[in-house]
Amino acid sequence: MEHPVPGGLRGERDEKEEEEKVLVSEHTWRPCPTARRRLRVCLEWVKRQLFCVGEDWYFLFILGVLMATISFMMDHVVSRVYAAHCWLYQEVGDVGVLKYLSWTLYPVALATFSSGFSQSITPHSSGSGIPELKTILMGVVLEDYLAIQNFGAKVVGLTCTLMCGSTVFLGKVGPYVHLSAMAAAYLGKMRTSVTREYENKFKQREMLVAAQAVGVATVFGAPVSGVLFSIEVMSPYFAVRDYWRGFFAATCGAFMFRFLAVLNSEQNAPDSIFGVPTLKPTRSFLSPLPETIVAVFKVNLKIDFPFDLLETFFYVILGVVCGLVGCAYLFCQRWMMVAVRRNWLTAKLLATDKPVYTALAVLLLSSITFPPGLGQFMASRLTMKEYLTSLFDNHTWGGRAPNASWAAEPGGLWREWYHPSATIFGTLAFFLVMKFWMLIVATTLPLPAGYFMPIFIYGAAIGRLLGEVVALLFPRGLHPHGPPRPIIPAGYALAGAAAFSGSVTYAVSTALLVCEATGHTGHLLPIVLAVLVANAITQKHQPSFFDGGIIVKNLPYLPPIRSRHTASYRVVVEEFMQRRVVALAKGDGFQEVLEALDASSDAEYPVVESAASPTLVGTVSRAQLVTFLQSHKHPQAPSGEKVALAGTLGDDCAIEPIMLQLSPWTSLHQAYHLFQLLKLQRVFVTCRGELVGAVGWEEVR
Repeated sequence: MEHPVPGGLRGERDEKEEEEKVLVSEHTWRPCPTARRRLRVCLEWVKRQLFCVGEDWYFLFILGVLMATISFMMDHVVSRVYAAHCWLYQEVGDVGVLKYLSWTLYPVALATFSSGFSQSITPHSSGSGIPELKTILMGVVLEDYLAIQNFGAKVVGLTCTLMCGSTVFLGKVGPYVHLSAMAAAYLGKMRTSVTREYENKFKQREMLVAAQAVGVATVFGAPVSGVLFSIEVMSPYFAVRDYWRGFFAATCGAFMFRFLAVLNSEQNAPDSIFGVPTLKPTRSFLSPLPETIVAVFKVNLKIDFPFDLLETFFYVILGVVCGLVGCAYLFCQRWMMVAVRRNWLTAKLLATDKPVYTALAVLLLSSITFPPGLGQFMASRLTMKEYLTSLFDNHTWGGRAPNASWAAEPGGLWREWYHPSATIFGTLAFFLVMKFWMLIVATTLPLPAGYFMPIFIYGAAIGRLLGEVVALLFPRGLHPHGPPRPIIPAGYALAGAAAFSGSVTYAVSTALLVCEATGHTGHLLPIVLAVLVANAITQKHQPSFFDGGIIVKNLPYLPPIRSRHTASYRVVVEEFMQRRVVALAKGDGFQEVLEALDASSDAEYPVVESAASPTLVGTVSRAQLVTFLQSHKHPQAPSGEKVALAGTLGDDCAIEPIMLQLSPWTSLHQAYHLFQLLKLQRVFVTCRGELVGAVGWEEVR
């Protein structure tokens, strides 16, 4: 007969059995403790030796190589799928209906899948991503925008968008900068776990700054201009200590991107010219590899006499034209974004059925670019890279007609711009008129896409048209007497591409970007001149393309102070500060803290010495105040309720000291520059140490 075991003895026996199980488990799954300890010591020694020069080098190298590999593989896949689409379009024969269906349904299906797939996983995947990243670099926290879970959705959606080709007329610069930022954020967390350091927001920002340069450089294959372009576009102030990080990571990424092209024995294909891949005939396995890494977009322009000195006048005119067209484009694009959101039909589609809106818009664009239709007047059969190849052609198109000799030359792509019923000037002008509004419609599509490549091609078309007109007016050059020095329209195309894209994005580095990507520096001075003129006009009248996106999306934004009049410097903080500020005293208890939380939803609250003496002593976060309420007794709580001991705010909360405060007589310009330079969100205003107000983004704006 079994006797019951007393509860105390049974409990001790159970504890001993659990301890034995733990010991057995450790002995079973962790053998050789001495060897494991020695291995751990060796790994720690190796890590100390590797990180003695700084761990930043390794993580920046990984970032550059990783993003270059992904960019190359993405271009490789896109080029193969695009080749399949070209084969299908040719195989259907001369049946008009089948050719139309093969031309339109292909981009419609891919764009619809891109929109539906990316939006179903994350709402942060549409658009370029640069407006949101600019907001993050200004110190604003956007939840889940840089989460690594969004990486796959962005890659798949962007790949499908690029597969649509020149029909949709979109690129990949912006989304790839977003992808680089997500990879940098994840590598930053890995760095924290490897080095066993606390998570530092300044280190995170350094990785994001390097990610900007990597994203641009791995798309352009141009590390120097990629770094400068990312600095100009992304941040108004740049820390010099982050300069080498951007150049190192961008150089690693650009070198790896071009090195992979050499290993693939296709130096120019699959290629990514400013964000859009194209296809070239694949070399055989036994064909010789390229000898070295060359420019991504190689051109053969004359360098013995690239331009006449008097031509600078026409380059200035080109800058003026690009600036004016850039202002019109920025205004119309921002108006279209607002109109789409306000129209009841498009707003409903964008809110509930984004793939349907994408399918309808892409169907419209692809129908217009159908080659037997209006597309024959826009050279719609050319890919994005072939657009640039033809526009940068070294020959003069005016007065020529396509023939067998020109068809056999490598520059024969210009024949796509020729039509029997229209001249070269007519097709270029028609291309500019149609692509102006078609590009604006394409920017409203809710899918991952970049917008730099389209405006780059559009600017090249403007420059080519002006160059052809000048060449027609002066066939022997600007000096009729003496040896002929003909006008080179390709130089105007280079300047137009840099000027228009630079004016739209507020960047001057596009001049260097054109020269670095093409390997041609003969027209550097007139290109810079055209870019400066175009920027001066656009910056005076319109916000940049990415700032316009911030405004339309209602993201936190500090607009530039456009007025440089002397009177603007006399505006002081006292005139626009927030005077009614919810503050707490060090001696406040439960009831006062509860009233403060109900009165305001601020992230932090100022703490003063007392209500009678409002001397500012520090700040306390909202999270700490909530914890304070949870751990203290409410005055009207039942007497039998179990709560913590009563106390005051000064005794139980950690009050953070004030690092910066403004005076009521601080000027608007000083406050504005402090907000931008230090990435501030809110600053308190004191007079003789006493709290008198607060200034945030809303007040400064």
